[in-house]
Amino acid sequence: MPRRALLHLPLLLFVVLYLSGSILSGCGRSDGAGMASGGGNLEIVTTDSGVEMVVIPGGWFEMGLGDNRDGDAPLHRVWVDSFIIDRFEVTQGLYRVLEVSDPSRFEGEGLPVEQQTWLDAVRFCNLRSWLEGLEPCYDEETWECDFAANGYRLPTEAEWEYAARAGGADDYSFGEDPRELSRYAWFGGNAGEQTHQVGTRRPSRWGLYDMYGNVAEWCHDYYDEEYFQGSSERNPRGPARGDLRIVRGGAWDSPEEECRSGYRVGSASVDDGCLVSDAIGFRCVRGVPFER
Repeated sequence: MPRRALLHLPLLLFVVLYLSGSILSGCGRSDGAGMASGGGNLEIVTTDSGVEMVVIPGGWFEMGLGDNRDGDAPLHRVWVDSFIIDRFEVTQGLYRVLEVSDPSRFEGEGLPVEQQTWLDAVRFCNLRSWLEGLEPCYDEETWECDFAANGYRLPTEAEWEYAARAGGADDYSFGEDPRELSRYAWFGGNAGEQTHQVGTRRPSRWGLYDMYGNVAEWCHDYYDEEYFQGSSERNPRGPARGDLRIVRGGAWDSPEEECRSGYRVGSASVDDGCLVSDAIGFRCVRGVPFER
């Protein structure tokens, strides 16, 4: 089945039953969504296709690392509107049940998809939108994103970092001590040169798993090393054009410093099998308003 084709009803019912059962079981989840920075519990919602997402409240945060390396300076104040984000990285199990071609190097239903280009990721966002009867965000001729659409898309770089920080201002959502990273992430120091089942490390205060490590995650934005010098203060969406797209979070082969919330890097986004990486996957978001 072509990846762009609409799913018929019998397969849709199978998808819902499958996802609500096996794919979300056995993920080592230890608690709920945790506490928001304002002191309230964050809300977890389950989509029509059975995927758990966390409602992230809008707010201000300090974006970047500010240490004049890796295009992460200057540290600057940013507002993001409320959105919902997948609790887990998109898995191979979800790809298989939707009959989407999966070229991942490390095979396993509970493992994150990898070796996905940016275009693969946004095509999947559109497919997931169609499945749930939502309006796709991406024009598949121009690849422009309609942020007013109610379907799935990749997070902006600002949304991703805001979610990763989980209300904190340190290098990691759990603080500044990189020795704690192995409790929250599969990275170069403990992953054994491979990906691992999603959700088997500790979640952040906001109930998100694997924001650091396992696979790095595509964001919507084009990459520009100088973008932070003049980016918008509210809901920045990156440069208008570029050759690379933003990748965040570090991966199974990353050193601890590349897993920091503010660390940023660009990667080629084109459909070229020679440029795919077994260390890059993604998770989806939806903007507001959204139905619960």
